[in-house]
Amino acid sequence: MALTVHVDIVSAEATLYSGLAEFVAVPGIAGELGIYPRHAPLLTQLRPGSVRLKVPNQTEEELIYVSGGILEVQPDIVTVLSDTAIRGKDLDESAALEAKRRAEEEMKNRTGVMEIAKAEAELAEAVAQLRAIQRLRQQRGR
Repeated sequence: MALTVHVDIVSAEATLYSGLAEFVAVPGIAGELGIYPRHAPLLTQLRPGSVRLKVPNQTEEELIYVSGGILEVQPDIVTVLSDTAIRGKDLDESAALEAKRRAEEEMKNRTGVMEIAKAEAELAEAVAQLRAIQRLRQQRGR
């Protein structure tokens, strides 16, 4: 039996995942982090992207998009807190493409520093959602 760690992924609206995982990959602010059971304690910010879970007795990884947030790692529990989290299978590609288009348009038309920063954040979220959708497609194509 493989070693496991308890994982909780929580958004402002709901708990999206609460269970065991053999491995967790998260989009850390400085790059992707891989977490195995008994990982050293860690607290860090997350950027928009996909949280991937290797669930015991399941061949496909679970994928959950997060808009950013906080990651806390303890040796036996991993907690992801995010304002927005969406199960990979619930991501809407057309909505993400439209959000990307809108953000790119806003970046062209904005002059203020805050307006540009907001548009850049919206663009990063849309691109992260599209990457999550692409990763799901690749996973299913195997």
